[in-house]
Amino acid sequence: MKQLAVLAIMWLTAIVAHAQDEPEYRLELGAGAALAAYQGDFNGSLLKSMKPMGGVVAKYKPNPRMAWSALLGYTKLKGTSGNVKTWYPELTEHPISFSSSVIDVSLRYEYNFWPFGTGREYYGAQKLTPFIAMGLGLSFANADTEQDGQHQKRSSGALQMPIGMGMKYKVADRWNLAVEWTMHFTGNDKIDGMPDPYGIESSGIFKNTDCYSVLGVTLTYDLWAKCKTCHNDQD
Repeated sequence: MKQLAVLAIMWLTAIVAHAQDEPEYRLELGAGAALAAYQGDFNGSLLKSMKPMGGVVAKYKPNPRMAWSALLGYTKLKGTSGNVKTWYPELTEHPISFSSSVIDVSLRYEYNFWPFGTGREYYGAQKLTPFIAMGLGLSFANADTEQDGQHQKRSSGALQMPIGMGMKYKVADRWNLAVEWTMHFTGNDKIDGMPDPYGIESSGIFKNTDCYSVLGVTLTYDLWAKCKTCHNDQD
């Protein structure tokens, strides 16, 4: 009986040792590509008129369950009042269209439903895990509007709140692939260059404001291995 207990302990020790024979990495750096869609006075669909978006991302991972991510993205959003069913008094006979260049800067907290990794650096880590994300950021928009052949440019900046969800997959020991959908709630109604088309000033940080949704994929590479000696880890 004692021999079986000793063998069981040795077997479990070997499993744990094998599961932690690779270092944990604290940092991810990478880039992504996405499709972005404007939601506001001239579009209520999440998928209509999606435009390409590109960006870079950096993530700090205190542990395999969570990450802090900083993202920088750029896209061009377009829309027109001529394709909506909503009646706007000033735009019925004089429709307006816009093209807006948007720079997105955000800091997010990501929570993984399961520990994320290869399983060889952290016992119980999974190569595939769903995650949710929430954060704060800024959106800078340069809108070019056209109405009756006349162009007008408007620039604006706004606080924004990204809320999203997705899946992460460990494609290789140090390569990570993430697919996610995120809604960016902004604090103004000027992304389309036409604030308050009804002429009624709104109140509240997110009331009657423009938003944009992003469906994208990112590829990141692990850097900055955790120092096992510094953290009293055992091989």
